[in-house]
Amino acid sequence: MDKNKETRWFAAYTTPRSEKKVYDRLKAEGVEVYLPLHKTLRKWSDRKKWVEVPLLPSYIFVKIVDKEQHNILNTPGLIRFVKFEGKPAPIPEEQINTLKILLGQELDVELLDENLKPGDKVEIIIGSMLGFKGELIKHKGKSKALIRINHISHGLLVTLPKSFITRSVE
Repeated sequence: MDKNKETRWFAAYTTPRSEKKVYDRLKAEGVEVYLPLHKTLRKWSDRKKWVEVPLLPSYIFVKIVDKEQHNILNTPGLIRFVKFEGKPAPIPEEQINTLKILLGQELDVELLDENLKPGDKVEIIIGSMLGFKGELIKHKGKSKALIRINHISHGLLVTLPKSFITRSVE
């Protein structure tokens, strides 16, 4: 398939706290865009409120053909694409789908922006995430599966019962 006609996901940086505005602008232009959000409890001096905030601050994902990259960068609030070896780095569709599934589940998802040393490779063998692969990480005394998002130096930790995971044969 011709790379110039194939749509692929790309991660892009936004200006701080403008992810939702950039999402709305791109959506209005008919661009396929994904902004992973999660609910968190925010506390103010007079109240508490559940709000949806970006899971990956200052990141947004767009699904475009390569030749559209320049036009997308003209969107106010969008800074640049995440690059690898000087070129915008495509994100595999599988990783975007993993994010969507994780955020659709009632699981404890925690963002890590640190580089972790590779651990045991694991596969989820029970539940709605059956077949997902990641690394086993011990964090705060709990067994968690780490699912990495390539090219953006982030990973998601998902707390699962130990019986849900097994050593991956790959």
